[in-house]
Amino acid sequence: MKQLLWAERKKLHHSKIVWIAAFSVIMTAIIVFAQGQFTFNGLRYVDGAGWFMTATQSLATFYVLPAIVALLGSYMICREEQEDTMKSLRLVPIDEAKLTVAKMIVAMIFSVLIYLMLFMITFVAEAVMHFRMLSVQMVFGFLYTYFVNGVGIFLAISPIIALVARMKRGYWLALVFAEIYSFAALFASMSETLKTVYPITAVFQLSGYYEATIGNKVVSLVILIVCMALAALILTGLTHSNKRYIH
Repeated sequence: MKQLLWAERKKLHHSKIVWIAAFSVIMTAIIVFAQGQFTFNGLRYVDGAGWFMTATQSLATFYVLPAIVALLGSYMICREEQEDTMKSLRLVPIDEAKLTVAKMIVAMIFSVLIYLMLFMITFVAEAVMHFRMLSVQMVFGFLYTYFVNGVGIFLAISPIIALVARMKRGYWLALVFAEIYSFAALFASMSETLKTVYPITAVFQLSGYYEATIGNKVVSLVILIVCMALAALILTGLTHSNKRYIH
């Protein structure tokens, strides 16, 4: 497994999607910072300590990052088939189930890293503007929120990654599906019930972005576990399908 994880990590070094992800994170932070220049009661939104870190994570999740994570995850799973290198790998032979698990683990780590990258950008900006107003508790609270968002968003969109891999119609479909999926979370957030059970907003319940009871957090956690189980079921079917195709 360690070798598979290392190999998948090396493959990403040659992928333009990583640069697309980094560019998306930076542009998201810039756009939110620009929105923070609007004034309310004579003060800019960005003048409030913590506003930038709070607004950036929500807008990035509703509009950008789930699609990027889904794109990278499905790309990692589909690339061997689309580049016609899977036939060579099967001659080694290689355990396709372990290979798929390694790809999903790397995708989850990638999801966490881009959220932490976004945290670092917003934290540096907040420190420059409001250094004396930032407490250790506030900073670590935001760090926890961003980290949980990174893990949770991957779990929430994992069925999309698996479904696109099963469809074999091109990994760019994952970006489209995930964008619609995450944008719909804006409407789900308007309902207390949907906010708990819709996977994207369920992540916000767990991370502390939304105020939630213990019961709501448990339900949200179960929803994300179901998403992970659904993705595993789809990917298991994909592996079995590939084996039948070989034989």
